[in-house]
Amino acid sequence: MRLLHTMLRVGDLERSLAFYTDLLGMRLLRRKDYPGGRFTLAFVGYGDESDHTVLELTHNWDTDAYEIGTGYGHIALGVDDIHAVCDAIRAKGGRVVREPGPMQHGSTVIAFVEDPDGYKVELIELTSRAEPAA
Repeated sequence: MRLLHTMLRVGDLERSLAFYTDLLGMRLLRRKDYPGGRFTLAFVGYGDESDHTVLELTHNWDTDAYEIGTGYGHIALGVDDIHAVCDAIRAKGGRVVREPGPMQHGSTVIAFVEDPDGYKVELIELTSRAEPAA
């Protein structure tokens, strides 16, 4: 067994696709409309679904926004230079909600950005990673 994807419900699919592809550098892997169910699924990621875990963005056509559930944590992405990545995200209009720095009880350097629907995405600097971040 292996993890296939994480699913997020999004209010504006085009805005979310722009965030995950333009700001975070993922590729749109596939997208399909389901008119009978009035929803669209879009899968984005850093590699082919056959050997990479990806993110499924679900857009229900009749829903413009969702409340972030209390059980949701975040998506985590490994990066080489966290300061440069945060600067690039900010320059493209993205929102950094926790500036780069060591995690509270460790030495791993992390930052958080927020997608257009308010979901948190953790950035973990791979060169500083001494232990798994939470």
